[in-house]
Amino acid sequence: MLEIIRQPWHWSIAGLLIGLTVPTLLLIGNKKFGVSSSLRHLCAMCVPANIPFFQYEWKKEIWNLFFVGGMLIGALIASKFLHNPSNIVVAESTKTVLYQYGITDFSKLMPTQIFNVANIFTLKGFAFFVFGGFLVGFGTRYAGGCTSGHSIMGLSTLQWPSLVATICFMIGGFFSANIIIPFIFKLF
Repeated sequence: MLEIIRQPWHWSIAGLLIGLTVPTLLLIGNKKFGVSSSLRHLCAMCVPANIPFFQYEWKKEIWNLFFVGGMLIGALIASKFLHNPSNIVVAESTKTVLYQYGITDFSKLMPTQIFNVANIFTLKGFAFFVFGGFLVGFGTRYAGGCTSGHSIMGLSTLQWPSLVATICFMIGGFFSANIIIPFIFKLF
C-alpha cells in the first residue's frame, strides 16, 4: 500500500479531492475554503491591540487553523516518509527553457539552484523570497483572498469577484513566468 501512495498520481485525482472539499465544507456548516485568512485568524488570536481588522469572531474560524495545520503536518509526513526516490519528470521543452536560466538539477521537487539556504542571503534570493513573498501577500490581501479561496471556493459558488481575481492571478502568473523571472535570471 505504501508503494502505491509513493508513486506520482494523475492530476485528476488531486483535482477531484480538492473539488470535493467545496461541497463538503458547504454541507458541514457553510464554511469557506481559503488558506490566507489563517494569518488573520492567528493575528486576531495573538495581537491584543485594538485594531478594527482583527476585531471579529475568530473563534468561529478556528477550524481553518486546524485545516492549515493538517496541511503542514501532511506535508511533513509526505516529505519524510512518502518521498518518491525517482527523479521528477519534467517536459523536455520546459527543461530547455530552464537550462537557459542555469537550472539543471531536476532531482528535487523544486530546483536547488534557486531554492536553497545559501540563496536566501543573495540579491537573487532577496528578489525571489522577500520581494516575491511581499507581492504574494500584498496581492492576496488586495484581492480579498488567495488562489485557493477565489479559484476553488469562489468560482465553484459562482462569485463574480472570484472570477476577476482568478483571471488576474493567471495574468500575473503568465507575466511573472515569461517576463519577470527571465529578467531576474539575466540580471543576476
